[in-house]
Amino acid sequence: MSATLTLDLPEGLAHGAFPERRDRDEPLHDRLARAVLWRTRRLLRPALPRLRAAAAAAQGQAAALQSLSDHELRLRMAAAAPAAVRAGRADRLPAVLALAAEGARRSLSMQPYPTQLMGAAALLEGRLAEMQTGEGKTLTAGLAATVAGAAGLPTHVVTVNEYLAERDATLMAPLLRFFGLSAGLVTASMPAARKAEGYARPVTWCTNQTIVFDYLRDRVASGGRASLAQEQARQLLGRTPQPLLLRGLHFAIVDEADSILVDEARTPLILSELSGMRPEAEVYAQALALAGTLQAGRHFDIDAARRDLQLNPEGLAAVRGRSDALPGVWKAARGREQLAAQALRALHLYQRDRDYVVIDGQVQIVDEYTGRVLEGRSWEGGLHQMIEAKESLALTEPARTLARITFQRFFGRYLRLAGMTGTAAEVGAELHAVYRLDVVPIPTHRPEQRRALPPMLLATQALKWQRAAAAVAAQRQAERPVLVGTRSVQASEQMSARLHAESLPHQVLNARQDREEAQIVAGAGRAGQVTVATNMAGRGTDIRLDEGVVRHGGLVVLQTEVHDSARIDRQLVGRCARQGDPGLALLFCALDDEIFGAHCPLLQRMLQALYSGRDELPTAWLVLLRWRAQHHAGRLHARARRRTLRSDRQLDALLGFAGNQI
Repeated sequence: MSATLTLDLPEGLAHGAFPERRDRDEPLHDRLARAVLWRTRRLLRPALPRLRAAAAAAQGQAAALQSLSDHELRLRMAAAAPAAVRAGRADRLPAVLALAAEGARRSLSMQPYPTQLMGAAALLEGRLAEMQTGEGKTLTAGLAATVAGAAGLPTHVVTVNEYLAERDATLMAPLLRFFGLSAGLVTASMPAARKAEGYARPVTWCTNQTIVFDYLRDRVASGGRASLAQEQARQLLGRTPQPLLLRGLHFAIVDEADSILVDEARTPLILSELSGMRPEAEVYAQALALAGTLQAGRHFDIDAARRDLQLNPEGLAAVRGRSDALPGVWKAARGREQLAAQALRALHLYQRDRDYVVIDGQVQIVDEYTGRVLEGRSWEGGLHQMIEAKESLALTEPARTLARITFQRFFGRYLRLAGMTGTAAEVGAELHAVYRLDVVPIPTHRPEQRRALPPMLLATQALKWQRAAAAVAAQRQAERPVLVGTRSVQASEQMSARLHAESLPHQVLNARQDREEAQIVAGAGRAGQVTVATNMAGRGTDIRLDEGVVRHGGLVVLQTEVHDSARIDRQLVGRCARQGDPGLALLFCALDDEIFGAHCPLLQRMLQALYSGRDELPTAWLVLLRWRAQHHAGRLHARARRRTLRSDRQLDALLGFAGNQI
């Protein structure tokens, strides 16, 4: 393996246990100036023509490489990769992309498309490639990772779940071996020694959760991020650093980048350990009983859009009066108010089968953007124990925080960062402002053949499920596979119940079937197959169509509710009509859907009064409702991400006084 490549960065490296970018908060005027320069550069020097030219040049050179031996290809890659990767420019990449493409042809029996070469060039330039579902992002990342690994640049390919990490590492391992490299895989359950071995490989596949928590463990083990003077002092004092898992944050390729870098960035990741204190079940039961006597609007106010709840003065007085006879923590004003507020949140804001599921007697948090269970995650401040008490489960031991960091700050520390996703244009400005990532839309390899029927807005959810079931029956009779997309576990089971009532056989894919996801998705392309799924079906796995399905019109995606983000809607619809196949998109919404009540309640109530007694409303109103709800939700979520990042920086600055920064 070649020596580690050194990248020249204007910001320099942060001092500490291993190389990473210096973490600094830019002044407002610098951020504004950078935003103006970025927009100007995108207009004057668009990246797509240069990437297209690089891909064409690589294809031209690849044909001439077929006469070379495997050994000669490896020698050429070892000689050319370091300079090409260090330059990080499309015009320096055709030679190494051609070598990687020829290696893929020999080792994987796969000939990369021009669009995949364009995507690989974008990744090596440190950009975010927006590639549609089914365009071969696994091979695209593999080509870029192979070139980076051959150059000696330690590379992390970050995915959204362990199934995808293991699948992609296995698929790309022969390509890496062809060039004398090895593929590493790191999962959360691995012992520390195996993790360190995986991170030591030239290219390592892992999940975003795993690598962030391993980074935090390294930071705690090494005493936090230190200045150069602190590092020298530690050496003089003879403090021997503990063995670390990672060897630095050199280059990351983030798959499903909008999900990881944007959607999941509202909540910091917290490394914790058990506090050693057993929770008092009686106190939580008392809090829930007290909260059950309080009335919304009178004692507390709910902000559905922000998922927030606050006690008002009358509510605070009621809590004080009704807990007067209770002992212990109830005697302290701050303690009783926090208990009451958390009990109210558990009762009114967090719903079973929407925000969490109960599996094997444990509360498991569900990611609202993917529908997947967030393994090992828990809510803070006693909320998790409060929800366990609400569900009559054994209370888990509260945790004590050791370290925390946001995805924004973690991925911003990579010396070079790149990404891929099917949907990023809507958040391009934020991705550049936070991560300095430039989004480049990569064209599809074949022309898109997706059809979309006019969306329908029904008066009630009951009517929506009825019409959706009728549409499923019609499409199934036409021998087309149908993927029914829902927002939550609860909604998927409501749809399932309706299909059972209509005697329509189907499969359900939600957080309860998280482990069977790959098998269920693999069969979703059979003729007449009906799959009811939460948003997890829109991420990372291909639905391959059986022979004959294409003749009948391809896969049908039936969406039963719009999401907070239009990007998630596009991800779901993108499951059909991949790689030039035909496909059909349908959308059924109800006026009383939760998203409209949370983000545009006045418009919702006006339409309910205006169209009272009508089953179906004009499509134009759905267009307005959807735009208004998603626009409002997007602003709130962006504000929450900025607030999370700002508070994380402030906390880190406070810890810096003690020399214990993360």
